[in-house]
This record gives sequence, C-alpha cells and structure tokens, in this order.
Amino acid sequence: MTTAELTRHLIKSQNAELTEYHIYNRLAERVKNKHNKSVLQQIAEDEKRHSEFWEQYTSVKGSPNKIRIWWYCLLTRIFGLTFGIRLLEQGENNAQKNYDVILQDLPEAQKIMNEEDVHEQQLVELLKEKQLNYIGSIVLGLNDALVELTGALAGLTFALQNTHLIAIAGLITGIAASLSMAASEYLSNRADGNNDKAIASAIYTGIAYISTVALLVIPYFIFSHFLMCFFMTLSIAIFIIFVFNYYISVAKGFSFKKRFFEMAVISLGVAALSFGIGVLVRQTIGVDIG
Repeated sequence: MTTAELTRHLIKSQNAELTEYHIYNRLAERVKNKHNKSVLQQIAEDEKRHSEFWEQYTSVKGSPNKIRIWWYCLLTRIFGLTFGIRLLEQGENNAQKNYDVILQDLPEAQKIMNEEDVHEQQLVELLKEKQLNYIGSIVLGLNDALVELTGALAGLTFALQNTHLIAIAGLITGIAASLSMAASEYLSNRADGNNDKAIASAIYTGIAYISTVALLVIPYFIFSHFLMCFFMTLSIAIFIIFVFNYYISVAKGFSFKKRFFEMAVISLGVAALSFGIGVLVRQTIGVDIG
C-alpha cells in the first residue's frame, strides 16, 4: 500500500472515531441511568483517544460527520437507546474492514481493534431498555391489528364499497378490538402471576393495536374510491411490517427477512381471503348502499 493510500484509510478511521465520540457523548447526556451514562462517557473518551491516535500519523485535524451525528441522535430519540447503539455497533463492525487494511502497514493499530472488541462487550451489557421487556406485548397488538383489521377492511371494502361507511365500521371494530386485546393481555399476565407487568403489558398491547388501526383506516377518510383506499391500506400494512421488523432485527438481533415475509404473508393472505368473502357476501346477499 502506498503512503497516500494508507493516509486515506487513517483519515477515514480518524473521522469515524471522532464522529462516534460526539454521538456517544450526546447519548450519555440524555441517559438517566448512572451506570449506562458512565459506560457511554467512557466509550466516548476512548473513541476520542482513538481519533487522537490516528492523528499522530495523519497530522491533520479530524472532521466529524455532523449529519451522521444528527441522524443517530434522532434515531435514538425516536426508537430508543438500544436501537441507536445496535446501529452504531454494526457501524463498528464495518470499520473493522478498514482496520484490517491498516494493520498490514501499521501493526500498532491492533491495540485499537482490541479496544473496539471491548466496546462491543460493554454495549451488550448496556442494552437494557424497559420497552424491550414488552416486545411480546407490542408484537401481539401490532400483529393482531394487522391481520384482523386488514382482513376486516378487505371484506368491508368489497361488501359495502362506500369509503365513509367502511372507515367508520373499521374504526369502531378496531377500537373495540384494541380494548378487548388489552384486557386479555392484562388478564393473561395476572393469571401467569406477572402482576407487576400486567398493566404495562396491557397498555403496550393496546397502544400498538390502536396505532396500527388508525394508520390502516386513514386512507378511507382521505380518498373517495374504495379500491384506491384498499390498496393504500395494504401499502401501509406492508410499510408497518417493514419498519417494525427492521426495528426488531436491529434491537434484538433477529433475522429481518424471515420475520418480515412471515408477517407479510399472513396479513396479506388473510386480506385476500376476506376479499373473497366480501365479494361473495355482496353477490349472495346483495348489499346495496345508496
């Protein structure tokens, strides 16, 4: 490797470490848990020291990526600390490739690589976030809402073919189902002896359900043609499945592709079946809404 190529790789690592220093620092400012705050601050200082280590060889001041700092802080604010840190951890895994190239000409970089491995172990211990304890409840509410309401809206769409009536019927059905699902989750946890989690689990289930219901019904309040509404609802359902499974795959380390296709096939399969039922009901019963 030429000197210019090595310098380019060193500057890339230097800027990446400086960027991560600012990210960890900002995350530490937001965290209330003293242990988590201390770990984040320590990692931030290590990242700063790593950047200064590379500076010895580049002889230039590091330039942090302000957009990347803003983006990770925004994601953490929206999706939680665990999600943001997991994404950062993935970024550090990608940085290892750059280190491998540097090691060929700069064996001293091995110490930095070893410290990055320690960072990963600390981060795994750090990833304790309250809402992740209720992922099961969120999955229950979100998945049931996707399957049940997508199916119900499909049936109502082709049975009634009136967007206003479909929206009202779907909203009433969804709200009633969300309350029922939250109550069932509460009673289920009480029956299992999880009294401390019962109320929180019910709330997470209910919120996940009603939020999904609201998003799926919105097209029927906006568009006038029932087919347009239905296809928009299907698109929103797929988008919800995509976002949720991406979140789970990052925060919990699950397989994204398998879970995404599983939920999508179930939801769309029920919608297709309900579509057939709606057509059959309209033809046999002769529903006619003036």
